[in-house]
Amino acid sequence: MHRWTDLSQVPTGFGPSVVTLGNFDGVHRGHRSVLTRMVADARAVGAQAVAVTFSPHPAQVHHPDTAPPLLTGVDDRLALLERTGLDAVLLLHYTLDFARQTPEEFVSRYLVDALGARTVVVGRDVRFGWGNAGDLTTMTKLGERYGFTVEVIEDLAAEQEPSDLRGNTPQDERLRHVADPLHRRWSSTWVRELLIEGRVTAAATVLGRPHRVRGVVVHGDARGRELGFPTANLGPEVAGMVPADGVYAGWLRRLAPPAGGGAVADPADVVLPAAISIGTNPTFDGVTQRIEAYALDRTDLDLYGEEVAFEFVAHLRPTLRFDSVDELVVQMREDVDRARDLLADAGGPPTDW
Repeated sequence: MHRWTDLSQVPTGFGPSVVTLGNFDGVHRGHRSVLTRMVADARAVGAQAVAVTFSPHPAQVHHPDTAPPLLTGVDDRLALLERTGLDAVLLLHYTLDFARQTPEEFVSRYLVDALGARTVVVGRDVRFGWGNAGDLTTMTKLGERYGFTVEVIEDLAAEQEPSDLRGNTPQDERLRHVADPLHRRWSSTWVRELLIEGRVTAAATVLGRPHRVRGVVVHGDARGRELGFPTANLGPEVAGMVPADGVYAGWLRRLAPPAGGGAVADPADVVLPAAISIGTNPTFDGVTQRIEAYALDRTDLDLYGEEVAFEFVAHLRPTLRFDSVDELVVQMREDVDRARDLLADAGGPPTDW
């Protein structure tokens, strides 16, 4: 898949193409269904399948104080888009200057002149151009003017209530009151709501894979090592939305060796079962949120400086304050045992995250 960040990188005369545009945050099941169908349609007519997306998210530029957290960082978003079979992604740097283009300027410059669009695939609620002045009617009229057709993709919803979105707890009932999963469309907003609740198994159902965060391993307080559970602590720059504080079963995936060099990890040690903790370590009166993972039964790993991902499979318990370190250690042993059983039942990590 070609990855372009500027029009100068698009080959002259590129096209014809089938183009869609969007933020594709999380590249969830709804996104993938649309994109894979678009790719098939492009193949059938001998066209290139292209997605136009943006970084940062427009909401982060226009409303930075209220913009929602992003489910995935740019690297993961591009990797997930590539797996849909797209021929190219044009990742545009979104700024206020960029946003000042009229709808026609955007369409003519990017979709027509650069990408040779013959079909533009959009949702019914598409908005583009300065002040979001462009909508579906605008896109259709521009298509008539510039010689492309517009295909409207309707929202995709769960055909039946996924088993892991059912439950009888108050939070389950609250979420069902907000939106019945029987009729709710797959969406990034839905995933965010589930992650805020710590419901990572349900979030994985909407995403079609475990949710992940990624970052570089840094030195922590070394308390885990002192207690017999050495953890990999993520630094402050974390890509991906962090779920609610708590303890989770999941996978620790090694993405790259330390920046300063070093050997690539042994293939057997690339994806490791883990217990993941998010919280402030209240037993030790901590105040800063930590995101850390203990690779089950491993005390020999040196991950400092490596880029890793934590992939969330199941919520084990909320963050708790214990009256003593001994009580904490007993609970940590129970967490590890539960994580081991849950991950064994999961049948191993996803081979194609």
